[in-house]
Amino acid sequence: MNTVFVSHPRDMLQRYFGDRALAALRAIADVKFNPEHRELTTGELVAAARGSDVIIAYRQTPGPQALFSALPELVAFVRCAVDIRTIDIDAASAHGILVTQASAGFVSAVSEWVIAMMLDLARGISAYAGSYHRGEPPAPVMGRELRGATLGVIGYGQISRYLCDLALAFGMRVLVADPYASVEREALRQVQLPVLLGESDFVICLAPLTSATENLMDARAFASMKAGACFINAARGELVDEAALLDALESGHLAGSALDVGRAPDQMPSPALAQHPRVIATPHIGGLSPTAIEHQALETVAQVEALFHGKMPTGAVNATYATRLRKFGHSVQAGSGPGSGEPGQAHVFHND
Repeated sequence: MNTVFVSHPRDMLQRYFGDRALAALRAIADVKFNPEHRELTTGELVAAARGSDVIIAYRQTPGPQALFSALPELVAFVRCAVDIRTIDIDAASAHGILVTQASAGFVSAVSEWVIAMMLDLARGISAYAGSYHRGEPPAPVMGRELRGATLGVIGYGQISRYLCDLALAFGMRVLVADPYASVEREALRQVQLPVLLGESDFVICLAPLTSATENLMDARAFASMKAGACFINAARGELVDEAALLDALESGHLAGSALDVGRAPDQMPSPALAQHPRVIATPHIGGLSPTAIEHQALETVAQVEALFHGKMPTGAVNATYATRLRKFGHSVQAGSGPGSGEPGQAHVFHND
């Protein structure tokens, strides 16, 4: 039986993989696990995964050149997440190792989190609850309704499309900015980013992180937002200039912000922002639901099973260069160099 190494820290295995996926994996492979309650170093991972055919990689496990060069028997590096930015695709391709990624099983979970944050920002729900918990008499403040308010969505990928449907159901006016997507629905209005920022009551950042989108929301962008608007980030912390966001909150230009991501470790919101009285911060849990996690874990197991049966799995990133797949009966014609089949970086917004 083929051997699979699962790199999830022990205390994250249940939360980010689950019993059902583990049972399915054990049915098709000998399974080895990360023995620590932390991420292994690359050296430790090399030692622990030696002899394994496949590594199922936790979302934080990097895939550097040093890992791929040290594991001559490794056939595939299977990411149990969407984000593959910490995997050296060129190095994997040079060594003939397949890289795969999971699809976004958290579309509804993240979208519902965004709706919850808009409701909270609009009505001050968590602020009132905090006052009561502290034994302080809360001072009622006039809230706002989502119905009739304008939602600006930056990026038009899977999450954005689902979120737009929810917003329309609430009676919101919806603007979308994405230069690489075509928004054909009559109920939505596609605009340039400056227009979206200037007209929206709630601005939701759902753009992917690329070299072109890093610090997309900077001082100029926040200054362009409608006075009294709210900013919500459910994508990546690096998309936001945190000092600029803090200034916009301190000045009162923005009424509030909700953050599920930031520049702290593991994409957590940064303490300076999370502690601000007009910020609602959650610890990167927007997509953390049993349904969402099980979707990605079971899809990962299905990818491994496909490999063992000589089939190219959905989610393959560099199939052209995965020459080690011949071990499982695949017919692979090596390409002219690393890069074929890799996810493109040209699309600035819509790959959430």
